[in-house]
Amino acid sequence: MKHLFKWKAKVWLYPGMASWHFITLPKKESEQIRVYYNDLKRGWGSLPVQVTVGKAKWKTSIFPDKKIGAYLLPIKSEVRKQAGITAGDTISYSLEVIA
Repeated sequence: MKHLFKWKAKVWLYPGMASWHFITLPKKESEQIRVYYNDLKRGWGSLPVQVTVGKAKWKTSIFPDKKIGAYLLPIKSEVRKQAGITAGDTISYSLEVIA
């Protein structure tokens, strides 16, 4: 079963020494993803995804955050540079779980 999810979200910076940038997926859709794709889970409960932001397209993983009940999507440095994305920006993106 394929699902293409499209959202807008705010990019945030992980509070720590590394400059990891993330987007938090909506809780409702995170639950749907967890139910539909639970059998694809990898280490730390991650799921393989393909993401598109503007003209940038890349493969990565989403990671569950049990505290907030949603998945987190890391935004690679090269993608941020290519698309001019910084922490605090609200961006449109699409995400597809890779089965």
